[in-house]
Amino acid sequence: MKTFSRLFNRRLLLAAGLGLLAFAAMAQDFRIGFVNTDRIFREANLAKAAQTKLEQEFSRREKEVQGLAAQLKTASEKFERESPTLPDAQRAARQRQLVEQDRDFQRKQREFQEDLNLRKNEELQSVLERANRVIKQVAEAEKYDLVIQEAVYINPKHDITDKVLSGLNGGK
Repeated sequence: MKTFSRLFNRRLLLAAGLGLLAFAAMAQDFRIGFVNTDRIFREANLAKAAQTKLEQEFSRREKEVQGLAAQLKTASEKFERESPTLPDAQRAARQRQLVEQDRDFQRKQREFQEDLNLRKNEELQSVLERANRVIKQVAEAEKYDLVIQEAVYINPKHDITDKVLSGLNGGK
């Protein structure tokens, strides 16, 4: 029985060793690439154009919200200065008016932020879709087996972000 066990263990070790050799041989041909999506969103011309488009699209509303904030601040400071000398009824009315003005400001600010975030996500999704097409082209052309976009650590020799940016920005 011990002979059978030893023979089985030797065969198991031999099979494991051959498996490791085969894996090592395959690993030499296995190509990995990494793309830094943060850099794509910062440096790609398409991303910069999307940012400019968003700024133009939302600049008027942003100024409106900033104007409402300034009005609210001015009204609040004026109320603080005049409050001690106002009759109770007038003070309460102005306080209700300030609360209503603040509520209106908060609502408009929230709506603005939600709309901006929605449009920003739409634009970033468009950039990401285009980047993914370029990543696929680079991977196929240079015979990468795997391209990842998120990692805790990546050796810089696997970074193909510059190639993807070049493809996105029109230079092949």
